[in-house]
Amino acid sequence: MAVRIITDSGSDILPGEMQGLIVLPLTIAFGNDVYHDGVDLSHERFFDLLSESTENPTTGQVPPFRYKQAFDEVVAAGDEAVVITISSGVSGTWESACSAAAEYPDKIHVVDSLHVSVGIRLLVEMGLKMAAEGASVQEIVDALEDAKGKIHFLALLDTLEYLRRGGRISNVSAVLGSILAIKPVVTCTDGKIVVMEKARGLKNGRATIADLIRKDGGFDFDKPLSIGYTGNSDKPVRAFLDSCPDLWEGKGEVPVSSIGATIGTHAGPGGFLLAYFGKTA
Repeated sequence: MAVRIITDSGSDILPGEMQGLIVLPLTIAFGNDVYHDGVDLSHERFFDLLSESTENPTTGQVPPFRYKQAFDEVVAAGDEAVVITISSGVSGTWESACSAAAEYPDKIHVVDSLHVSVGIRLLVEMGLKMAAEGASVQEIVDALEDAKGKIHFLALLDTLEYLRRGGRISNVSAVLGSILAIKPVVTCTDGKIVVMEKARGLKNGRATIADLIRKDGGFDFDKPLSIGYTGNSDKPVRAFLDSCPDLWEGKGEVPVSSIGATIGTHAGPGGFLLAYFGKTA
């Protein structure tokens, strides 16, 4: 009996990217055109459509029936599964997973990540590693529940426009922010995305994030680390890495991934996100 790991596209992990992982897509709608995130809508194409649209797209949760299909396959193979969902604070996907899992007591276990994107990726990597090493379902669930509260999530956005479109800030705040070159520093608190600071310019924004990481004692490189970029260029990430070489000294090439529709809808292009475990927290 094997333990399978299941997640959703809110993790920004593409189908087939990680061996043995099942990724179920959220839906993204631009008007009447509905796509399945990461399946028939690539990260690159999403940002092309976003730049062409005057209104934000809408996202839809993974429906219970899609989870049931995946669970049926897992159980039919004689396996068990740990499901790691996008935060219940930003999507109904966790509720969908719980609803479907109720039919499979002791076989399917659902973990609310309380994170998005790169934060979920850290938990998925942990789950896959533990499953490959032969850990039990309960051991994996316990480890993930403990780890999710220790993950630090930070992001620097290039614009307030998409937060305005999504109704997270007012039109006045967005206009004023544009005039003052405000770059929002974002975190994930209690499963919800919040603006924690507003930096004047990208340089100050990068410095703010680097200082926050230093306050955590730097990265704990014995644990997973994930960094990604929004839009179709990794320049925002590269600029950040170049701005704080002391944080990465001796660690070689840092893996960088692209961010898709779920976070990209509210972040817009030109930003970067990172999730990590600190040495002191």
